[in-house]
Amino acid sequence: MRHEYKHQINYEDYLVIRSRLRMLARPDSHAGVDGKYLIHSLYFDNFSDRALREKIDGVDRREKFRIRYYNENTDYIRLEKKSKLRGLCEKQSAKLTREEVMRICRGDYAFLSSSQTPLLQELYAKMRFQLLRPRVIVDYEREAYVYGPGNVRVTFDSHIRTGLYHNSLFAEPFPTVPAQENLILEVKYDAFLPEIMERAVRVPGRQSCAFSKYAVCRMYG
Repeated sequence: MRHEYKHQINYEDYLVIRSRLRMLARPDSHAGVDGKYLIHSLYFDNFSDRALREKIDGVDRREKFRIRYYNENTDYIRLEKKSKLRGLCEKQSAKLTREEVMRICRGDYAFLSSSQTPLLQELYAKMRFQLLRPRVIVDYEREAYVYGPGNVRVTFDSHIRTGLYHNSLFAEPFPTVPAQENLILEVKYDAFLPEIMERAVRVPGRQSCAFSKYAVCRMYG
């Protein structure tokens, strides 16, 4: 389980924090030459919007499922289950192929029941018995930095966009709209956050918030 804190910041905040991080941490090894990469996600929810409602209501114990890939590389696709309990986060993941994702988006998910991967079996059970379904596309750009002590990861997420009434991750080009103007700073760490990193990401007047890309994007469909 990891600690996770989010802050909505402006571009000036970003420049200040980034300049500090570049002296302390190293860029994410998966980033491009500009230090950034694109994240494409498909989030799931049931017909009563349980995941959305629990997030808005601040339910202490909650979970959400998503399928995610990076940049335009569909050779590396993951199903992820993100759980939160008493303010701590945990993420489990399992590999999926492009064809498997397309089948899930079409409602053809029975093949998951014969998987040897527990997380895929869990997705099958919740799609069948809890009516979990793909709900919304969430795309954004990420710039990430890592720091060894405390296993700290600091990310800047920007250009958050969502598809309009589309829930197929590999559909033909479809219109998207901006869902958030501010940059989102996320700070994640294990047991402790070293003081030097706590100072690096500190911005006067900025408080942590319960920001959710999924919830923001659901405003559009």
